[in-house]
Amino acid sequence: MLIALFSVKLGWFPSIGAGEGLADRLHHLALPAVALALTFAGVLSRVSRTAMIDQLGQEYVTVARGRGVPEPTIVRRHVLRGAMTVTLTYGGLLVPGLLVSTVLVETAFGVNGLGQLLQYSVTVKDFPVVQALTLLTVAVFVLANLVVDLLAPLADPRVRLGAVS
Repeated sequence: MLIALFSVKLGWFPSIGAGEGLADRLHHLALPAVALALTFAGVLSRVSRTAMIDQLGQEYVTVARGRGVPEPTIVRRHVLRGAMTVTLTYGGLLVPGLLVSTVLVETAFGVNGLGQLLQYSVTVKDFPVVQALTLLTVAVFVLANLVVDLLAPLADPRVRLGAVS
């Protein structure tokens, strides 16, 4: 749909290729980046919304409201911190999916990259390359989870104290 609207109908962006030079390359990669980001941004926003609604119903929010704490302060200092842990965790799980979904996006937009390499390697049965790319995906997954585990105590101090499970 992005190609049909922004490339064919409006003519704002090229529909295939990666471009030459930095400015042209960024212009060519804008639509593939939007295609990758839209799906995952939607999922992450829904998870964030649900986590925020869940945190707003917690007892400590009711107590803070009862003590007269202004609503923006409650949301910023308490609710957002509690919801950030869930959002970070889910975001860490989406990173490998983002890497794997490049196969579809690179094929649709005619961009060479890891996704195209994986597709070609599977087609010609080049198992060492498929294994290497699978190992890379697993390494990205492990690294993303490590980063999430390191950032979680910074987002919500209760994680550091062991109060959140």
